[in-house]
Amino acid sequence: MKKVIATTEAPAAVGPYSQAIAVGDFLFAAGQIPLDPSTGEIVGADVTAQTERVCQNIAAVLKANGMTFTNVVKTTVFLVDLANFAAMNAVYSKYFSEPFPARSTIQVAGLPRGSQVEIEIIASAA
Repeated sequence: MKKVIATTEAPAAVGPYSQAIAVGDFLFAAGQIPLDPSTGEIVGADVTAQTERVCQNIAAVLKANGMTFTNVVKTTVFLVDLANFAAMNAVYSKYFSEPFPARSTIQVAGLPRGSQVEIEIIASAA
């Protein structure tokens, strides 16, 4: 059975999607960009500040389902410029610890609202 996960501590969905869907032991979260949940505006001028906000948004979605970063089993990171990989990774490594989730990192032509980074996650309670 699908359960919609939603929290005001993360940006509200701005289209026909949910912040996350829980199915059994799994949580499938929509990609998070660096939106401030209270203003709906992009936070940070550089990828470091933006990744920090993205991770805070992910933490809020996980918390809404009784989870933490330790439950994350897979991430996908979208970067507008792979030259920013090291800066993103420095922030990412503050939130994710061993055993690290599987990860894909992809350079994209653009992201919503001019964001430089977007991260989506899959988490498991098992």
